[in-house]
Amino acid sequence: MPTTDAAVEGPADPPVRLSLPLDFQQDIFHELRAEDALLVVARGLGLLRLVTNLLHSYDAAGNNLILLVGADDRENGWIGEALAEHAAVSMSPKCRGLQLVNTDLMSVGTREKMYTGGGIFSVTSRILIVDFLSGLLDPGIVTGMIALHAERIAATSLEAFIVRIFKQKNKNGFLKAFSDQPEPFTSGFQPLTNILRNLFLRKPVLYPRFHVTVAKSLEGKRKAEVIELEVPMTDAMREIQNAVLECVEVSIMELKKGNTGIEMEDWTLDSALHRSFDTIIRRQLDPVWHRTSFRTKQIVRDLSLLKMILHSLLAFDAVSFNKYLDTVLAASSPPPGSTRQTQSPWLFLDAAHTLFDTAKRRVYTGKISEGSVAPDNDGLNPVLEEMPKWSLLAEILEEIERDIYFNPQPQDESNGSILIMCGDQGICRQLREFLQTMHVDGGGTANGGANGEDEDPFGDVKKPSAKFMMRRKLRNYLQWKRDFARVSSNLFAENQKAINGTTSHGSAGANRGRGPPNKRRRMRGGGNGGTGPTRAANGSVHVAGDKDSHIQALMHDLAPNEMDDARAAKAEVGADPLDDMEDYYELYDMRDLVLVHPYDGDMDDHLLEEVKPRYVIMYEPDAAFIRRIEVYRSSHGSRQVRVYFMYYGGSVEEQRYLSAVRREKDAFTKLIRERGNMALTFTHDTANLDPQESFLRTVNTRIAGGGRLAATAEPPRVVVDVREFRSSLPSLLHGRNMVVVPCMLTVGDYVLTPTICIERKSIKDLISSFSDGRLYHQAETMFLHYKSPMLLIEFDTQKAFTLEHFADLSSAIGSASMVGSDLQSKLVLLCLAFPKLRIIWSSSPYQTAEIFEELKKQQDEPDPIKAVQTGLEDGDDPESRTFSQTPQDMLRAVPGVTSKALQRLILEYDNVQAVANADDEELNGLIGRENARPIRAFFDRSVWDDGGGD
Repeated sequence: MPTTDAAVEGPADPPVRLSLPLDFQQDIFHELRAEDALLVVARGLGLLRLVTNLLHSYDAAGNNLILLVGADDRENGWIGEALAEHAAVSMSPKCRGLQLVNTDLMSVGTREKMYTGGGIFSVTSRILIVDFLSGLLDPGIVTGMIALHAERIAATSLEAFIVRIFKQKNKNGFLKAFSDQPEPFTSGFQPLTNILRNLFLRKPVLYPRFHVTVAKSLEGKRKAEVIELEVPMTDAMREIQNAVLECVEVSIMELKKGNTGIEMEDWTLDSALHRSFDTIIRRQLDPVWHRTSFRTKQIVRDLSLLKMILHSLLAFDAVSFNKYLDTVLAASSPPPGSTRQTQSPWLFLDAAHTLFDTAKRRVYTGKISEGSVAPDNDGLNPVLEEMPKWSLLAEILEEIERDIYFNPQPQDESNGSILIMCGDQGICRQLREFLQTMHVDGGGTANGGANGEDEDPFGDVKKPSAKFMMRRKLRNYLQWKRDFARVSSNLFAENQKAINGTTSHGSAGANRGRGPPNKRRRMRGGGNGGTGPTRAANGSVHVAGDKDSHIQALMHDLAPNEMDDARAAKAEVGADPLDDMEDYYELYDMRDLVLVHPYDGDMDDHLLEEVKPRYVIMYEPDAAFIRRIEVYRSSHGSRQVRVYFMYYGGSVEEQRYLSAVRREKDAFTKLIRERGNMALTFTHDTANLDPQESFLRTVNTRIAGGGRLAATAEPPRVVVDVREFRSSLPSLLHGRNMVVVPCMLTVGDYVLTPTICIERKSIKDLISSFSDGRLYHQAETMFLHYKSPMLLIEFDTQKAFTLEHFADLSSAIGSASMVGSDLQSKLVLLCLAFPKLRIIWSSSPYQTAEIFEELKKQQDEPDPIKAVQTGLEDGDDPESRTFSQTPQDMLRAVPGVTSKALQRLILEYDNVQAVANADDEELNGLIGRENARPIRAFFDRSVWDDGGGD
């Protein structure tokens, strides 16, 4: 690997060897070593390589304690492996490598010992902030901090809290922040300035793809050979795309009509292609969500659905796409007898009819009305339209085979393997199945024109075809339709919940590349519907039922013969069992290897370095991966790479790729402009403050006449439960010059004074606490141990200060106002049960911090040790009560799990799976029959049932 030597330490130490072969990488490294800065680079330029080289330069020097913040598990794996490789190459005796501190179960003593030994630590934010505040790790001894994903660091985030404490107590430690997402830095007023202020940094370093040094490094003599292939869509695909785009356009127009008071400049068809468009609209509507009509909520939901249909059109094969549309129709169509208002508006458009009809015609034809078959048809005929990219992929592989045959010994270090890159795992499975079956003949008597090509009359080798694969898929689809009717009735109810906001609205972005979770997950069987859609009596799209005889005839037509079964067994796609691995294990020649892999962000750099492919086929366009190829090719002069770049011409895929590149370029242009006009930020250093002045700053001047002048030598103190560090409130309290003491509290979340204990609830948490009865138990324990217990109900800053907004979260049925009053009645019952309980209503965490400050005026400070011991039984150790929070939250949501039952379950069982597998007798003996019965009924409930358990 090309390296550059950098003498980081004195002459006594061996030189530190860094793997930064390109000029722009070396420039960035020297710039970051020289001073603290925020680095924003274009995606695909090797951000993690820069981070690992920078960390290695400090690691090799020794005697350092460096904290890595914001890294996820995969990045930790990458950085740890890279640091070990660098240490082996440099042969530096002082290298320690990366040490992970990433679980709550790691004891305090273990962490303290690790910190004392020094080295590089990747610490989760929640653990690090608790260790800083509790004094386990002194920020003053930390050599420096490196923050990844700087675009996520908002003023109220835990990372900003960590940086603030670090900078307050350590004036000499370095801080470097990294990001390869320029777009978030351009939204809002002076976003770059705000993030720099949160990070206590002054200098931004920007390296876009059009930077002179980057362009010079990547566009020299060692340029990758790129062959661009525009694939025309079929007529049916183009019809479907135009129909969906028409539905999107009409939906956006309807949204604009119904919500006139909102900024709608970006609500265009072009921005609708952006992956997070539906999330952006939801965020804009959030403050007025309780006032928006059901129709608006429905359209917002429909937009994410239509966007998913657009993605599926280019990603799924014709049969899978038609199956997906069946689930969409079932989820959007209400039960018989409902009115037009409850249905999605786009289903009434002619474009929706075109969409469903054309999708069906890509799979099979045969006009069936409600009554009988058209006279000129005997039944259903399979069409099975293939994806245009499949045949082109087969051609490219043939061309590569010819190239390898005529040039058997390439004069470079590439190993001749072929790498095919796709968008997600689903497409990888599809391509793997196609490549395994493309030379298998369709077989049987019913070829039905699967690909429109007849066998070659001269007996030559038949062209690659997906006929066999598609016939198998159609067979499975027809079987699936039989059982689909059993779950289709549930889909509409689930979709209504999602529209109202019962399920998380952020799930659409998190499930990119798959169907929406409440639709795709239940597609296990089939139904009896499935031909061209017609209109129902109320005007929406309605699918006429195919006659059983015709479905049976088509099934018989597609029935596999014995030869097909043998081929299918050979070509079956699945995981190989490893039981008899030694009997069948052998090493493949790398030249015979075809690797199908999904795009995986920075991990793709690792993939290229390990596989060293001679040929790369980009099945879908991805701007970041093209840059990774450029960096890889420019870094290794002796490795040739040929890239085939495929995309559907005139499709949303091409449009999305071009708009992503344009957005990134615009973002960097804005950042460069803002950097040129940016004001310098100077912070006031309180360390050198005169002692007398600091004393006067603590004098409380808000005292009525006759009151005693009070001055405290230390700032006010708040004892906070460690689980509360998920919220932004501890950070805001610290920002108001309060000392935050993290402890494992049994009673309450915040202890402000020896008498005031506060239980904090967000609205969602309040609703779940009422449903499982947890809140009554918490109020009871607070009254047992504190004189003035309080319940804090805290709303989100971005949302309306009203209960109506969250009303529909507490129940799937009933109108919002009905459920809202239900929540209020539960609060009234709570107040009747505990008349002395004070309730604090807060519109945001900012207001909560102000309220806490007022409550602490003229009050004694709480004792952290006493607060920890409160509520513990004799002999209980607070350390032993530390359990992972997520499984506890999951168990709390199960009917029958009360607070007392939860404590017993988590002490008895290792995980949620063990609880789910426990039998009746076991649970009866542990938590009693009353609690055990609903728990078992919940876990035994069938997904087919509409109601509850047995």
